[in-house]
Amino acid sequence: MKFTNKNILITGASTGIGKALAEKLSHIKCKLILTARRIELLKEIKANLSGNKAAIEIHQNDVSNKEAVKQTKSKILGNIDIAILNAGVGGNVNPDNYDSAIGEKVYGTNVMGLIYWIEELLPQMKKERKGIIAGVSSLADNRGYPGSSFYCGSKAAASIMLEGLRIEFIKYGIKVITIKPGFVATPMTANHKFHMPFLMNSDKAAKIIIKGIEKDKKVIEFPWQTAVGAKFVSLIPNFIFDKMVKKQMGQ
Repeated sequence: MKFTNKNILITGASTGIGKALAEKLSHIKCKLILTARRIELLKEIKANLSGNKAAIEIHQNDVSNKEAVKQTKSKILGNIDIAILNAGVGGNVNPDNYDSAIGEKVYGTNVMGLIYWIEELLPQMKKERKGIIAGVSSLADNRGYPGSSFYCGSKAAASIMLEGLRIEFIKYGIKVITIKPGFVATPMTANHKFHMPFLMNSDKAAKIIIKGIEKDKKVIEFPWQTAVGAKFVSLIPNFIFDKMVKKQMGQ
């Protein structure tokens, strides 16, 4: 199994998909390095999973802070074989609450968080000529949806960046995987006021991600219904897309 006896980093591991991944992988003989901003939640997870096969190491970390990422990486014992860069935030923005601070938070976590961690992981992985970097983007990277423009933009940036890195890192033996979830029941999506088709629980999402990494998929998209729908919506002409969204918003 790809994860056996490996050192596995999971960012954003305190809730949602990250927590579910930690729970699933804890049943494998490996070492889990879990990071998140809320250390108290990581302590709870470590205590709950202590009887399982995996050794667990936890670190408080804000992925949007370059120096914090650097310091956290320096504290990790041993090299990292597989990095699942999962930390992410949302942020509803409209003309009435438009604020660059929201943009800084969203892009800082969803884009710069990936960049900072990859910067720290790359020297070791290049030297060893192996490693897996799995970055979590979103199926919302296909269009700019009203109210989610910062989020969609950040995920589009993440997807394009990971795609480029996937090709660039091949010569170093490093595999880059883009993970694109649809709607998954997490504390972040719990705040959504709109209908979320094909909503999936985080446990099932974690299973799909683990299976996708084991199969060396370049892109892991789920659920398949939303993935197909996202591809279709991306092809719709702008004037039709605008009408569809306006109708949905009741305009």
